[in-house]
Amino acid sequence: MTPGTAMWRCLIVEDDVHNARYIADGFREMGHVAVICHEGPEALTRSTSEAWDLIILDRMLPNDVDGLSILATLRGLGKKTPVIVLSALSALDERVRGLKAGGDDYLAKPFAFSELAARAEALVRRARPGPEIRVLQFADLQLDLARRHVERGGRPVALQPREFRLLAYFMMHPTQILTRAMLLEAVWDYRFDPQTNVIDVQVSRLRAKLTIEGAPQLIHTVRGMGYQLGLTDAMEHPAQANTTANDSASTPSAP
Repeated sequence: MTPGTAMWRCLIVEDDVHNARYIADGFREMGHVAVICHEGPEALTRSTSEAWDLIILDRMLPNDVDGLSILATLRGLGKKTPVIVLSALSALDERVRGLKAGGDDYLAKPFAFSELAARAEALVRRARPGPEIRVLQFADLQLDLARRHVERGGRPVALQPREFRLLAYFMMHPTQILTRAMLLEAVWDYRFDPQTNVIDVQVSRLRAKLTIEGAPQLIHTVRGMGYQLGLTDAMEHPAQANTTANDSASTPSAP
């Protein structure tokens, strides 16, 4: 993550699978959350109903959907989320169309990811009111988004990159019950359940690293629903409880 830049959530609307993955992987390596949409209808729903720090919007989507129609709807609803329009249509009049439709920036394909990232960071900085939130706090747990540093009770906690993103997602949604589907999409970019125990294993490892003798557990398994960052114990489903007890010695079946 670029020093001084806090984590943000990005929606990538791109029908080209490889290009979408290229952009998403780049943002994730920077420490951000990236979610991909390939279809226009889903992109319209998610862009207007969820909170994003940035939207990367392709012009030409399946079924002859122009990304600018999604942008027009977004602006018509009063949504001010920064939008970078991506397109192979690089002529001057097309760039002007994209900006007049409400785009904050327009980048022609092909492009260098470094340029996209620089433009994205500039837009997010300008859109965020006041100083950026760089430190998340819950009880005695503290996560510094810019320095990628975690402490509990004043003691540093060493986390792998995936564990850091998982904890950051929990801390961005304190006390909220997070389903497996939500975690798979936000942290692993799986839009389906791969039928692995990767969630259980990673949550168990993260929970173990955050454990301090005599202090309450912070990450709880909620019966039949998912996981929750909270101060009160959650009832565990028996099968999940057995997994939690044993999976610290397991090897995840997905990266």
